[in-house]
Amino acid sequence: MRDSLPSTIYLKDYRVPDFLIDKTELTIDLRDTGTRVQSTLTMRRNPDAGKPDSLLELHGENLEIVRLAIDGVELAATEYLLQGEMLTVVQPVPERFQFISEVIIQPQDNTSLMGLYKSRQMFCTQCEAEGFRKITFYLDRPDVMSEFTTTVIADRDAFPVLLSNGNLVASGEQDNGRHWVTWHDPFLKPSYLFAMVAGNLKFLEDCFTTMSGRQVVLRIFVEEKDLDKCGFAMAALKKSMRWDEEAFGREYDLDIFMIVAVDDFNAGAMENKGLNIFNSSAVLAKQEITTDASFQNIQAIVAHEYFHNWSGNRVTCRDWFQLSLKEGFTVYRDAEFSADMGSRTVKRVQHVNLLRTLQFAEDGGPMAHPVQPASYMEIANFYTLTVYEKGSEVVRLFHTLLGPELFRQGTDLYFTRHDGQAVTIEDFVAAMSEVSGRNFDQFMNWYRQAGTPRVDVSGDYDAEKQTFTLKFVQSCPPTPECQHKQPYLIPVKMGLLGTGGEMPLSTGDRTGPAEIVIELVENEQEVVFNGVTEQPVPSLFRGFSAPIKWRYPYSRDDLLFLMSNDSDGFNRWEACNQLSLDIIKQMIDARVAGQSLALDDRLTKAFRALLLDKSLDKAMVALMLALPAEAYLSEEMDVIHVQEIHDVRREIRVQLATELKAELLRCVEDNQLLEPYQPEPAQIAQRSLRNIALAYLSLLDDECLTDRIYRQAIAGDNMTDVHSALVSLANSPVDRSRLLAEDALASFYQRWKEEPLAVNLWFQIQAGAMVNGGLEKVQALLQHEAFDIRNPNKVRSLIGSFCSINAVNFHRKDGAGYRFLAEKVIELNSLNPQIAARQLTPLTRWRKYPPELAELMKAELTRITARPDLSPDVYEVASKSLAD
Repeated sequence: MRDSLPSTIYLKDYRVPDFLIDKTELTIDLRDTGTRVQSTLTMRRNPDAGKPDSLLELHGENLEIVRLAIDGVELAATEYLLQGEMLTVVQPVPERFQFISEVIIQPQDNTSLMGLYKSRQMFCTQCEAEGFRKITFYLDRPDVMSEFTTTVIADRDAFPVLLSNGNLVASGEQDNGRHWVTWHDPFLKPSYLFAMVAGNLKFLEDCFTTMSGRQVVLRIFVEEKDLDKCGFAMAALKKSMRWDEEAFGREYDLDIFMIVAVDDFNAGAMENKGLNIFNSSAVLAKQEITTDASFQNIQAIVAHEYFHNWSGNRVTCRDWFQLSLKEGFTVYRDAEFSADMGSRTVKRVQHVNLLRTLQFAEDGGPMAHPVQPASYMEIANFYTLTVYEKGSEVVRLFHTLLGPELFRQGTDLYFTRHDGQAVTIEDFVAAMSEVSGRNFDQFMNWYRQAGTPRVDVSGDYDAEKQTFTLKFVQSCPPTPECQHKQPYLIPVKMGLLGTGGEMPLSTGDRTGPAEIVIELVENEQEVVFNGVTEQPVPSLFRGFSAPIKWRYPYSRDDLLFLMSNDSDGFNRWEACNQLSLDIIKQMIDARVAGQSLALDDRLTKAFRALLLDKSLDKAMVALMLALPAEAYLSEEMDVIHVQEIHDVRREIRVQLATELKAELLRCVEDNQLLEPYQPEPAQIAQRSLRNIALAYLSLLDDECLTDRIYRQAIAGDNMTDVHSALVSLANSPVDRSRLLAEDALASFYQRWKEEPLAVNLWFQIQAGAMVNGGLEKVQALLQHEAFDIRNPNKVRSLIGSFCSINAVNFHRKDGAGYRFLAEKVIELNSLNPQIAARQLTPLTRWRKYPPELAELMKAELTRITARPDLSPDVYEVASKSLAD
């Protein structure tokens, strides 16, 4: 058993800091064995704390003390106390003073990738959320904001490039082949936004002229071999800067903006002021090794981190309970940017699919928490889809309720009022309330209650009175922090459709447009529409107007009608998705009951109509042809029957491929691209439609088709086509296809083994292949020369992909998949606790599986929890998963 339990931190216990740090001066002397860090902190007591006699306490972790001093007077060992991660100066300190510390750290041994660490031959930092305390003693909390000056010293030949936040102010040479550079950031920032990089790097340079006419230098730093992969990210950065000026009025403030690509990184990227550090997978791109989806992801991440310059840096969060203040808001901003760069409807569908598949599962699991959590053990566990994706949906609710003009006024007020401050979610809401004159007290339930709200809708048409009544009943299931939920403010954007198209909507004595927004505020609420001359089909929650689960008793014919006639693009996709979902779930239920049920031919007819209609957006057709994924189907089931879900979904795909073979072949031919590759919306749409057609055709035992897909896998001129073909072959039920997949994968590795990003895809394809022997394949790949368990990208590509995507192999009846994951989590726990905790998710929802699987999953969680050396990160997730 563990010797002690991690402590729980509560929002209700927040207190302002006893001290403030006005200026931070750092000197970091980099060495391969022992880096020396000197910090000089200009400090004062916080007048708002009201504690004139409080002792000075600073955070610090794994720091070897060389010396400590206050106002130049060195502290004796008896004048301070170091316990755990807290340094306490036991003697009183003046009202204003300088605290000087000199410590030695070992970044070359830092496998947690938090604080200062070494990635291959490069020194770099990651300080969010609490990594700065691994660099020097500090008030490592977001509400302590300081002006930073950083000097970095290193060997000139090994580390010719030395970077930090802000603007370059000085540089020089030392004896013995060493040199130094000093950076100054004039904008106050908390320690989590500090960054430093040292390496043998080259850069791609460009410039940007801001809306006020200032010239900003833009640089992307990479290893020399990767210079040819930076152009797309640079273009995305310039688009982001222009868009933020136009959409939100936000101008960049420093003279230089820098991005550095790093191979070893726990997340996607980090918005450190002026010096963004990116996972290499989120910045490097070229058509031969990057898929369309990755190009789009890079554009979104570059935008996200740049937008943080205002929504996160200039205005930051007071404490980590306010994390969604910056992350949810910025995800909303990057989603709007991506929508403007491509198809707004396609972007919305992709985001909603992510939310429904993963965030709704999080809301229904043991780690469920509000967007503004009330407590946590380890903050790293709360960089979640709830904080990011659901948080962005809550921001979107303001836009839906207020409209674009008032929403923009609200964001302008928020940025202006709180520039240079560390603030709260309540401050953001107050800005929206002030510009609109609305009370948002009930709205705060979105921030303070966990779980996914549910709305049951019923309709009643009275032909004699020509009225149509919609009744809404909202509820929210219990979650660990709260059993009984208060009603939410839920906007319902909707219309009514009849044989003549969209109907004008008349409620009470008012006749309005064909689309309105109804606001649900009660547990039960009715809306009556007048002058309805025929039985309508309601189009509800257009554009997914609220992050909820909802039901209306549509017939399958109603859904077909909405697919063809709804003016809202999202709801046309939604109707197709609901039709597929209804049919598949019914067939799965029948299979579980030992019965056989034929495929409803309405689905085949609907898909045939999609393939034949040349007027439709090709990207939307591709999305509509994609059946709900196994993970999505699992979330929709009360009990997850893994094998039945897998078998039924595959059988439906085979039947659709068989009956629609001619139309699918024509789709492939019609969407061949002759012009040079571009990751632009029109081409992406054609490739996605062609490749989903080929994915269906790969399920057929047709030698000519198999050979065609194999040729694409080995000779495609872009990674999108190659990757799609490899996935199709590797997952085919046809023996010959899988043999060809092995050959194509071997060829792929030999061609791209020097490109880490391509190798990650290679691991991912094999880990996700839903064929017999999947676990044994993954276990063998762990011994491959290209796999490194210390690299988060490799862990996510192989272990993460297998356990989260390959359900039919992970959930083996003998529990071998569960034992495999538990062993890897235990191994990662000692290397990188953050990554270890994130891998645990597939085990945490054991209660949703049949008893014979649930007990095996629970046993592995129990085994993990019993480890005496368990990190707080892993302990929190495992223990909460087992809690009653």
